[in-house]
Amino acid sequence: MISQPIVLPVMPSFRLDGFRALVTGAGRGVGLAAAAALAQYGAEVTLVARTLPEITAAAEAIIASGGKARAVFLDVLDAAACARFFASEAPFEVLVNNAGMNRPAPLIDTPDESIEAVYSLNVLAAYRIAREVARALIAAKRTGSLINVSSQMGHVGAPGRAVYCGTKHALEGMTKALAWELGASGIRVNTLCPTFIETPMTAPMLADEAFRQSVTERIAFGRVGQVHDIMGAVVYLASNASALVTGSALMVDGGWTAR
Repeated sequence: MISQPIVLPVMPSFRLDGFRALVTGAGRGVGLAAAAALAQYGAEVTLVARTLPEITAAAEAIIASGGKARAVFLDVLDAAACARFFASEAPFEVLVNNAGMNRPAPLIDTPDESIEAVYSLNVLAAYRIAREVARALIAAKRTGSLINVSSQMGHVGAPGRAVYCGTKHALEGMTKALAWELGASGIRVNTLCPTFIETPMTAPMLADEAFRQSVTERIAFGRVGQVHDIMGAVVYLASNASALVTGSALMVDGGWTAR
């Protein structure tokens, strides 16, 4: 009796050749790492931020390393500017919705201006950018992947971070709803949830040795995250390797939320 040959499954590709990717807040930290990772796997990356010198230097570095990139000044808080930008662009198959901020403060000491600033950038702007990317994909009948950069703080709470936690919990809820809303169009929507990563935004907090120790005690590996720790996760969520993944939160938190 001759047995039938085994047909092995074919691994979906992590490559992003031919994909157009948009990364917001791309000048430094997580955004810069995401842009570099996407470019290294073949995507044509558009880096946007309000810090034009930073994203220009980043795009030039990506090009020098053999990638495809360009820098575009864009204030994601400016609805009119965003509308003009997307009206002139072809669809982006990948979005890394990374622009964000944090202003830690106890509840009773939090000024209204901080509440409005953090929610405007972390929630309203993220929604706006996701809307524009999805509109273009649907109009062009293209599939895509929207990656909302959330945080471990979108799943837990922490003293002095009620505003930030609130925005990231909102982003998690938005992502789950959009996953179902856009699924029929072949658009995946997920969150990437890092722990504390060494970036310019976290540098002042992590410079406090007592705070740094309190952070590392909550991470199973006993160390603060580095920007390269999120790069593989970004490529995975952007690529066809995650074709059945939507409405999910990919935790890159060193076990913070596991206990």
